[in-house]
Amino acid sequence: MPTALITGITGQDGSYLAELLLKKGYCVIGVARRSSTVNFERINHLLDDITVVQGDLQDQGSLLAFLEEYKPTEVYNLAAQSFVPTSWNQPALTGDVTALGVTRLLEAIRFVNPKIRFYQASSSEMFGKVMEVPQSESTPFYPRSPYGVAKVYGHWITVNYRESFNLFAASGILFNHESPRRGLEFVTRKISNGVARIKLDMANELRLGNLDAQRDWGFAGDYVEAMWLMLQQDEPDNFVIGTGETHSVREFCEIAFGHVGLDYGKFVVQDERFYRPAEVDLLISDPSKARSKLGWEPAVPFKELVTMMVDADLERLKKA
Repeated sequence: MPTALITGITGQDGSYLAELLLKKGYCVIGVARRSSTVNFERINHLLDDITVVQGDLQDQGSLLAFLEEYKPTEVYNLAAQSFVPTSWNQPALTGDVTALGVTRLLEAIRFVNPKIRFYQASSSEMFGKVMEVPQSESTPFYPRSPYGVAKVYGHWITVNYRESFNLFAASGILFNHESPRRGLEFVTRKISNGVARIKLDMANELRLGNLDAQRDWGFAGDYVEAMWLMLQQDEPDNFVIGTGETHSVREFCEIAFGHVGLDYGKFVVQDERFYRPAEVDLLISDPSKARSKLGWEPAVPFKELVTMMVDADLERLKKA
């Protein structure tokens, strides 16, 4: 039975990846940061089948201890300070966790077992002020937030350890991926939850930032399969993962509100407080390399993703 260690297992991607690996017969070890109120909501249904340990990308010792004790064959680094607006309020913390945390984990692998296969969760936010459309593995990076800058460091240190120490270190440059398990602070979930609250007469408006920002949105459950496929290749590499389509926040609102028979224009209020200091206007992927080398294709189309999220929030709020 192969063993996989997942940092950030309590997050959206961690929960879907754990489900996938369990189905494939893995022993799954999840690393969760110590907190007085640890939130296992996304993995409650998995707790009988996985092992969750307390650790932190800021603590080198805990990372070394996990690798020595559990002897994983694969490590998936999904942990990060991943909310872009917070990265402006806490830029040093974002750099320490999202950037230097990758180095600490790679160093631990290098010292404990260089044969461990490593996956780094890179981000389309690295492209930022895009230098070409669409964005591929060779597109230059121009990050527009402390989060994007930290992810660029994490990406290049992964490449550096691959080339310097011959580690199997792969980097997945994932474009926006969403699901009903997305945090409420992210705009897609903010919209789906807002639509559900308005439909159920629990709210009468939804305040958002830039409605014209465009993103390449896919389903997180599809994207974790690409992570796994990257570590099954003969050689490590970088892969852009996305749908190859772009949609605006406005279009997301139109579909979400329309799904419950409402006109988004009557409820959505643009609020300057939610604009970024430096906006990323257009992100759209070129996933052709992943298609040809990994055999990966996204399965859930954009409209189905939006309606899935709205339906899940409606159901959740009705139960509550």
